[in-house]
Amino acid sequence: MAEKLHVLEEILCCSICSEIFKDPVSLDCKHSFCVFCLSEFWARDKRKNCPICKRRSSTDKTHVNFALKEIADSFVRVMDPGKSPEGNQVKCDMVCRTHSKTPAWFCVDEDVAVCEDCQNPTQHSGHQVIRLEEAVKSFKHNVDSELKESREKLGKYHEAQTTYRKMVQHTKDQLAAVERRMKAEFEELHRFLRDEEEARLAALREEEEQKGKILHQELQILQDQIQSLTDSVHHVEEELRKDDVTFLKDYKNTKSRAQRLLQDPHLVSGALIDEAKHLGNLKFKVWEKMLDIVHFNPVVLDPNTASGQLQLSEDLTRVRYTNDLVELPDNPERFGMYSEALGSEGFTSGTHSWDVLVKDRIHWAVGVARRSVERKRDTSFSAEHGLWTVRKNESKYTASGKTLNLKVQPETIRVHLDYERGVVSFYNPVDSSHIYTYRVNFTDTAFPYFYTGTDPSDLQIQPSRVCVAVSP
Repeated sequence: MAEKLHVLEEILCCSICSEIFKDPVSLDCKHSFCVFCLSEFWARDKRKNCPICKRRSSTDKTHVNFALKEIADSFVRVMDPGKSPEGNQVKCDMVCRTHSKTPAWFCVDEDVAVCEDCQNPTQHSGHQVIRLEEAVKSFKHNVDSELKESREKLGKYHEAQTTYRKMVQHTKDQLAAVERRMKAEFEELHRFLRDEEEARLAALREEEEQKGKILHQELQILQDQIQSLTDSVHHVEEELRKDDVTFLKDYKNTKSRAQRLLQDPHLVSGALIDEAKHLGNLKFKVWEKMLDIVHFNPVVLDPNTASGQLQLSEDLTRVRYTNDLVELPDNPERFGMYSEALGSEGFTSGTHSWDVLVKDRIHWAVGVARRSVERKRDTSFSAEHGLWTVRKNESKYTASGKTLNLKVQPETIRVHLDYERGVVSFYNPVDSSHIYTYRVNFTDTAFPYFYTGTDPSDLQIQPSRVCVAVSP
């Protein structure tokens, strides 16, 4: 209550004297001041400008705003019941400015209080003049209506304040949850990279060991051949030093030994580590292998649009209905009527497709919604309200209120959006059979749309197949 009175006090405060209005007058610019305060201000400012916005007044005459005066006087009485508003007035007394008499009448045409002496043909001829009490009664009725609206608006402000406080706390909860999930995702990537690094280093060491064995074997063979050839060279040299008869006698054997000296050693190929195999396109190869653990979803859910009846998976690709209503801030993006949610990314151009697994579910609706779709009230899955969907309820399939006769109950629904052509189509991706097509004149961002009904099983967005294409 104190907070409401404080707000009202700020509204009823004269910006010149910083006190509650005393005989307030309103200028063309709608700013209001005590009549005496404005007179004093204009006495110093000959241009007759508004003290707040500096806009020049169209007239030098000012008239008391009785509606505002009544509110201000009522506020003074509420704040201090023993204090009369008139008792607090010093120079803003309510008197007729022409005759200095207490007014008893009110001129409706000129919006001014007048005394008995002002009731003459020259001053208010043809004007509607009523008793002051009647005017006050009428003004009070108007003020009561305005005050009622102010109270209602004040209630809305308090509701908005509560929502903002919930949003502040919710953002803190989101920070903790997203931070935890993000760390887990990166830890999975780090673990993969560590395992891949260890595996590739192990492969490098294994190759080095194998190549080392080959080289040691070849070295051993060479050492044996060197020893053999050294012995042969020594033997031939000894034969050459023998006398002629003995040399001729052993000539053939000596020649055979000498011919062995002409044979070159043989070096095996592929004895070195294949650096290119280990280092060539290393990052690309690791990234390509990472596709085994990394999945791409063309659409992920936006938790800030999901109603409190929904439970989303941590990777934001699955959603289900839950009886445990989650208390969430009522932000403008969030659906509040049914168990609905949107995709996180909207489209304003191009073609886009996504598959939704609906297997064994008895309630669901998938499709496209415009950004401005109503989120707090019933839309009846209507195209007129900016929802282009295919819906299942029990065993009945519908689109825009029309019953669909499907030969096969699809386990997966493919939604295809062509923004430029204004087409939203639905297919069974198993056999590519067509289900339904909307023709839309898009003027707003289009978002993927999901409705779970009261079915507790998952409605799941399927990952897309990722292909790696290398072009020169």
